[in-house]
Parts: sequence; structure tokens; C-alpha cells
Amino acid sequence: MRPTVKDVAKLAGVSPKTVSNVINGVVFVRPETRARVESALAELDYVPNMSARGLRNGRSGMIALALPDLLRPYSAEIVHLVVELAHERGWGVQIEQTAAEPKREFELLSKARAYLVDGLILNPVNLDDSAVMSAGPLPPVVLIGDVDQDVVSQVAIDNVAAARDMTKYLLGKGCRRIAAVGTPEIPRGSSGAGVLAGSADAPGTAASRLRTVGYREALEEAGVPVEPSLQISLDRWRPEGAATVVGKYLAEHELPDAFFCFTDTIASGTLSALWSAGVDVPGQTLVAGFDNILESQFMIPPLTTVDFDRRQFVASALDLLAERMADKAAPARRVMIPHRIVQRASTER
Repeated sequence: MRPTVKDVAKLAGVSPKTVSNVINGVVFVRPETRARVESALAELDYVPNMSARGLRNGRSGMIALALPDLLRPYSAEIVHLVVELAHERGWGVQIEQTAAEPKREFELLSKARAYLVDGLILNPVNLDDSAVMSAGPLPPVVLIGDVDQDVVSQVAIDNVAAARDMTKYLLGKGCRRIAAVGTPEIPRGSSGAGVLAGSADAPGTAASRLRTVGYREALEEAGVPVEPSLQISLDRWRPEGAATVVGKYLAEHELPDAFFCFTDTIASGTLSALWSAGVDVPGQTLVAGFDNILESQFMIPPLTTVDFDRRQFVASALDLLAERMADKAAPARRVMIPHRIVQRASTER
């Protein structure tokens, strides 16, 4: 006969409820108890009856992960970790790409409301356009990334502080004319000094606005003028776009002391443009990135970048989602993941 939860509980010396908590992954179980239950599950070759469990508790055993652009290496790393860590909880993962379109976010929220997925991890790029702010009562949903809100639980890093720290690091290298690549477009006739994060006058993603704020704060603290001509905006944060825009910039402007790129993929395009223009890095200018994707250590030269623990980032998002799935009325929480600067050859002289 097929082993049951009660059989597993008897072998592990725990209650059936504890076995269910281990299988479902929505309630914390002490590591030593979890180990006993998992050993019993393996010994009995227990396979959960997903259809019966779904009928009992209204759950599918599936969550959804929605990212704006699956082509980016950063997205691939997040997908890998979500699938890996969700599997440890017994969850399947449905992967979606929103392309930063609110309509797709609405569709995913509808799936969660219809119990086709048990919960949703969403990465909106701009809060004003996100379905989270206008979709009414929400299913279990957790945000990852940079939008600033208190409606649902969220995992993020302090983008302002991280950008400020990287800019200070470049200032400490003796750089004064530091180009920021990936800033929001500056409106015509504006000096840029008054365009702050979240402003309607600063079109762009939440990340671009927040990182620009940190960049400017570091310059102002150091008494270095904030020059609009050193703020380079991009339509898409992809290497090909950065290579094209930075290439045109180099043809029309004096070479900056450094380029602070708002992602590592932007940095890869920037390095390509500099190489094509015959500019030596780090001999003539420095280049730094943000995210510490796997490829950053293999760029030529290896890239200095902002790093944060992505496994901790994803684990925290899954923890928060488990909380929301267990109690939809639980108060929203924000978990901030620490950052650090990884120094490599692209900024060493």
C-alpha cells in the first residue's frame, strides 16, 4: 500500500502535522526534526498525493516567478536559485516574463486568485505602473527588487546606499569626473540636480532613479559638481544598448575618469565600447558595475562591482511568500539584504 503521512509520522516519531509542515514548507520546523522527517520520507519512498492535497487545502503546489527580462544574466541566476530553493520546500515553479508590462502582471495575479498557483514572486521595475498598486485585494505575493512600497512584503537591497558606496569608492581612487551609465533621462532644460527618485520628471526604472540618487549624494558629499553631461541614460539595460550609447558618447565627449555602470551587463557593453575606441581600462579610465553576475569576474579586465548574497535574497523571498500563503492577513514586511563592493582589475591602477 502507498505510505501515508501517518506512516511517516510514526517512523519519524513526530505528529502528522509536523510531517505536513515539512512537506509543505510553509511553517518553520527545527532542522533536527526536519532531518528525521526527511529520512522517514526517503525510507518509506513517500510520494505526496498532490491532487488530493490540493482538494483539501486549495493549493496547487506551484508558485510563479515573474521577472521583467529573462535574457539578462542576473535574471538567469535568480531563476536558478528560486527553482533550487523552492524544490527544497516541495514547490514547483512557473517562470514568467512580464517585459515590464502591467497587463502581464494582472494576468499573473489572476492566476494566483484562481489558485492555479499558490503564490507569486514579482519583480516590477516601476511602481507607478505595477498591477500590485491597482489590482485590488491581492493573493499571496512578494516583491523582489527596487520599488519602494509598503503594500506587500518585499526583499531588496539599499540601492541608494550601494550606489553611494560605489561612487565614494571611485572618488577614493582619485576620480572626479565619474560618468553614471543607466540614469533616467534628464528633461530638457533641467540641470538634473532636482530630479529625485520617484519623481515624474525622471522617467526610468525604480533602480535607475535610486542608483542615480546615491551617485549624486556621494558627489555632493565630496564637493564634486553633479554634471548632467556625465549622466548617460539608456532605453534598455542590455550590453548592446550600452555599447552603442557609450560609443556615441565617447565620440562627442571628453573621456571621464571612470564609468559607474548601473548593472554588470551595462558594464560589459561599456567595456566593449571602450575597447573599440582604443581606450585602456584601467589605464585611462576605470569601470565599475552593479550585481556581481557570474560573468563579471571573467570580463576583460575583471569587473569591480556591487555584490549581495543572492541565495539569501531568494531564500528571504520564499520565506516571506510562505508567510503570506499561511496567513494572507499577515502584515507586510521588508527584508533588506546587505551589499558590499568586490574590487577587481577594472578599477586597479
